[in-house]
Amino acid sequence: MSALLYAFLYAPILVVIVYSFNAARFGSTWGGFTTRWYGVLMENPLAWAAARNTLILGLVSTGIATVLGSLLAFGLARFRIPLKSFTIGLLRVPIFIPDIVMAVALLMFYSLARQWFGLFELGLPTMIVAHVTFQIPFVTIVVGARLAGMDPSLEEASRDLGANEIQTFLHVTLPLIAPGIIAASMLAFTLSLDDFVVSFFTSGPGSTTLPILIYSSVKRGITPDINALSTFIIAISMAATLAATVLQRSWKYRSIRDI
Repeated sequence: MSALLYAFLYAPILVVIVYSFNAARFGSTWGGFTTRWYGVLMENPLAWAAARNTLILGLVSTGIATVLGSLLAFGLARFRIPLKSFTIGLLRVPIFIPDIVMAVALLMFYSLARQWFGLFELGLPTMIVAHVTFQIPFVTIVVGARLAGMDPSLEEASRDLGANEIQTFLHVTLPLIAPGIIAASMLAFTLSLDDFVVSFFTSGPGSTTLPILIYSSVKRGITPDINALSTFIIAISMAATLAATVLQRSWKYRSIRDI
């Protein structure tokens, strides 16, 4: 049963990877093994530009969302805020609404802001703002769950020993919630990496990302170079997951050693 489940989850990904080495130009017929399409991909300036935009968009939006979402989670967990339950409920709205609704809403917001104030010309900056918008709730929920599972007596002991609020946060709270922050940032980066709908609606000239490039290429038919490009995205996701796992383990061992 487990084997069937794993096959259902990963067989399509494996097919994409295998057919990126297919010598046949079109169709699903196997024409032999070749690495030609990776060479074609490396010589494609549009693919390089899209990869650069994707990485910039993912890294910048993830950094901003991780900082803002972590601070928001800490504030909701440690301070008394008016209408806290309503705020938490409102925070979950971007998670539940369809991507297409959020994309249209952001596009309308940018259009009105550009019409009234001359701001938000569509491009990479508007895409970054859009991605931060849907990343923050995920970061806040993940970090908030980590804060909820942390023993508050550790912070109280730190303050009893003479540490102020900033020292307690930097030397006690932050190391303990670091695995949660890393997991949240990994989730945010993955969401940014594979997003198409919001990116498509908020993009402008010169801000094409890899999902948008793949969508425009698929209109002409699925070819091995598209599979190679998809494999490149899979490789980035796997690398990000591996890096996050290593960082989580290092923070865990560091926290245990410090204790």
